[in-house]
Amino acid sequence: MPARTLSFAVALLCLASGVVHGAGAEKGIAYRWVDENGVVHYGDRVPPQYATKESSILNKQGVEVGRNEAQKTPEQLAAEARAMDAAIRQKQHDSFLLTTYTSVKDIEALRDERLDQIGGQRRAAEQYIDGLHSRLSALQSRALNFKPYNPKPDARRMPDDLAEDLMRTLNEMRSQKNALAAKDAEESTLRAQFQADIERYRELHSAVRASR
Repeated sequence: MPARTLSFAVALLCLASGVVHGAGAEKGIAYRWVDENGVVHYGDRVPPQYATKESSILNKQGVEVGRNEAQKTPEQLAAEARAMDAAIRQKQHDSFLLTTYTSVKDIEALRDERLDQIGGQRRAAEQYIDGLHSRLSALQSRALNFKPYNPKPDARRMPDDLAEDLMRTLNEMRSQKNALAAKDAEESTLRAQFQADIERYRELHSAVRASR
């Protein structure tokens, strides 16, 4: 007889005859667990070193009637918490979609309005950058009259206010270009979000119609 079958048979005989005196024996149940080597064990109680591992509860006939889940790691608990939080947020967003919009056209109208706002902001930023380009060109033309851009021996040192103006304009141009790139990213994200909302809205309405 295989070792696993034999150990289980012994456990059942002991329970039936009242030889064992643990908590499991008093209730007429046995436990099944697996050790670190993959060997299956049976007994009237789970040893302390396996108490946090998964185990099965068996009745006198050897039928599984319950299960003790393995103790979860902090990482598993954190993942479950994140999944639950995501599910709650999704449920709230689904409710928002169904109660806020009456059709896909409503979502598209709001999307287009938001995109128009971003487009206006982009155009304003582009015009401002064009103005900065013109200002920078004028400052650079002035700077050519002074050292180090003017190679003539008698060329004067660049005035401090001109050098500061050049630096401020260059920094402002860099900042505005970064802001413009951020607007491009915002527009792309907005399009993706609204497209996801449209697809989800259609799914929800299909589910509602199918349930009727």
